[in-house]
Amino acid sequence: MSEKQEIWTVLKVLTWTKGYLAQKGVENARLESEWLLCGVLDLDRVGLYLNFDKPLTEAELARLRGMVARRARREPLQYILGSQEFMGLEFAVTPAVLIPRHDTEVLVAEAVQRAADGSRILDIGVGSGCIAIALAKVLPRAEVMGVEASPEALALAEKNIEANAVRVTLFEGSLFEPFPTERFDLIVSNPPYIPTVDLESLQPEVRDFEPRQALDGGADGLDFYRLITPAAPSHLNPGGWLLFEVGIGQAAAVKGLLERTCVFTDIFTARDPSGIERVVGGRLA
Repeated sequence: MSEKQEIWTVLKVLTWTKGYLAQKGVENARLESEWLLCGVLDLDRVGLYLNFDKPLTEAELARLRGMVARRARREPLQYILGSQEFMGLEFAVTPAVLIPRHDTEVLVAEAVQRAADGSRILDIGVGSGCIAIALAKVLPRAEVMGVEASPEALALAEKNIEANAVRVTLFEGSLFEPFPTERFDLIVSNPPYIPTVDLESLQPEVRDFEPRQALDGGADGLDFYRLITPAAPSHLNPGGWLLFEVGIGQAAAVKGLLERTCVFTDIFTARDPSGIERVVGGRLA
């Protein structure tokens, strides 16, 4: 954007930003440019289209320049805007947590099908809180708990719990550490599942900005499934469910882990909207 005195209307800025971000390798450059402008102008996309001829002020242009520069460096749009929608709810996000993905909505949907409103539910690796909060919203009488090793993620999840007006109790720790004798009706987890060797080939938005500890699943991506699966029966009530989100091509291996415990029955997989087996689960016999 030129610094010389000229009128920069919404449409003119949008056109320039789209071209610039596309040159920097940003996918969906037009849509992302619209969202950046919406953030600066405090408009929704309909409002943006109704204000194409409106000139931006110098303060608005200055703010937009900073945001566009960050996106051009491939910082995720969600971190720049500070939020992401998930299951119809709004979640604050920072580089302390993974950005909620719509693929994960399949895990929530499968969990809801298997939980009663009065269930005791544990979310392992709570991150932004999106899974636990979505479950608490749909099942308001459930007792939902979450465990997370990162203090920064826990602090953000607490803010999201308050913003979405639900009851979720959070604990700092790894896996089942805070619950030596607790049992639950449903345990859900979206653990780190990217094989270590694949991390460097991820999109720059993921590789360079999202928290590595929330991505790295070890040599084959299955480290956390191997830790959680054998420990889960001691923390499930009879008939309780264990549900995982899994990465592409991992469903068969994770299903095998559940089968080899010899205590899980009704083992199933569920596909996401792209047809990828995204959820694996089983019920404690």
